[in-house]
Amino acid sequence: MLEHTAPGHARLSGRLDMHSIAQMVQPLVALARQEDLELDLSAISEADSAAVALLLQAKRASLASGHRLTLTGWPASLLTLAQLYALDDVLTAPIGT
Repeated sequence: MLEHTAPGHARLSGRLDMHSIAQMVQPLVALARQEDLELDLSAISEADSAAVALLLQAKRASLASGHRLTLTGWPASLLTLAQLYALDDVLTAPIGT
């Protein structure tokens, strides 16, 4: 689930897999394009490679719009997936203005 918690802040929670992220892609990309965004990942209970793809898409959208996307509260399982695909540096780096 994606929750816009405050201006510039949002949270992903629950299970993030190829079935659940479909409803999150457009809203998350829209948030990343609108403003600098700090996205809290600490409430994610399960994640698969689709979650990594979702985060990459949001990161690309923020960069293309000149905004910063900061990902915080990485669950160990999601960070392990990002490391497996050698994307942890890309996703954890402060990209943007």
